[in-house]
This record gives sequence, structure tokens and C-alpha cells, in this order.
Amino acid sequence: MFGATYTATAALPYSMLDVSGSAQLPGGSTRRIANSVSGCGDLTPIRLMLGWNNADSPSQFSALLPIYAPTGSHELGRLGMNQLTFDPIFGLACNNAQNGFNAVLDTELAINTANPDTDYRSGNIVHCEGSVQQILPVGQGLLTLGLEGFYFRQTTCDSGADATLGCFKGRTAGLGPALGYILPLSKTETLLLEAKWLAELEVDNRMKGDFIWIKAVYKF
Repeated sequence: MFGATYTATAALPYSMLDVSGSAQLPGGSTRRIANSVSGCGDLTPIRLMLGWNNADSPSQFSALLPIYAPTGSHELGRLGMNQLTFDPIFGLACNNAQNGFNAVLDTELAINTANPDTDYRSGNIVHCEGSVQQILPVGQGLLTLGLEGFYFRQTTCDSGADATLGCFKGRTAGLGPALGYILPLSKTETLLLEAKWLAELEVDNRMKGDFIWIKAVYKF
């Protein structure tokens, strides 16, 4: 299709979250809010995934259209958003097999619909993620050392009967290190371990905090 490789897939995440924070109420008092939640998030079918590769070039281009279906719980902790979201993504990657250097840049536009329970519609969002990575042979596998960053900006206003804070556009940016290890187990099996920490550097109209991910993937 359009000279690209076509793929389709779907994802259903499972999360365990502990959420806490303080909210300032009218009059100056502060209320502490906390919750623990676990379960499945929003089902994400990706009916369209296109990739353009050139064997003579380390660069790769991609375009995909994830659709987030409101199947997850939307209590405090936000396993699900309780709204349909269309999220076209365009990506550019450079993978140099000779020296082990990789770079990736993804840009996406999240187009939100209204939450049917609250009649609240969050504004659309532009979100960019980038990373640089160096792969080194260590032991029987490959060690990955990287730096990742992200930029998030709401481009349209929130709306609905409960949009009492007005436009309330959010913005944030973050940067941090990433460490991983790729271990081939057989010709068809691979174990991938990854940990990363992203510190938020600039935040407007959003909860502020650092992000820590620990991921294990078994490919067979």
C-alpha cells in the first residue's frame, strides 16, 4: 500500500497504579486525594500501520492510526479515559547497524471525543517523543544506553458543561536516561529488559512528577 509494508495489530494494557496528590480548594484549604487501582486499560486496535524502508539507507518512515476504545476503568488513576480517541502517529527512525547508533522521533495528534458520562471533552493534543540510543555488545547479548525526551502540548480548549476552569490547556516536557538489555535465547526467542526515568522539566495545568518505567518483553 503506497509502496509501504502494511501491518495491523491491537493492544490491551494491564496496569497497577498508586495515585496520590493534593488539591487546593476555594478558600485556601487543601485536600489530600489518594487511590490504588489495577486492571485493564483501553483496548487499542491499530488497523493501519505503514512502514517505508530502504535497504540502502538506515532511515525508516512510518505512519499509523491507533484508536483508543473506552474499555478501561476511568476512576482516579485513569486506567481508561472513557472517551474515544483517534491518535495518528508519524515516525522517523535511523538505525545504523554498523556502529550501533539509533535515533527515533515520533509525532502524534490525539483527537479526543466527549466523555459520555460527564459531557466533558478534553482538547486535542500534540505529543512528540524522541530518543537516541547506543547499542554495545555485552556478554551474550546487547546493552542499550539511551537518552529520551518528550513534549506534550494541548492545542484546543477543553469544553462541556463542567469546563468550569475555562480553556485549561495543558503543557509538559521531560527528559531522562534509558537502560536496556537484549538477550537472544534461541533463533526465535529473545528477552528484552528496559528501565527508564523521565523527569518533567516544565508543566502547566497538569500534575507534575517523574516517570519511571520497568519493562520486560519475551519475544517468541
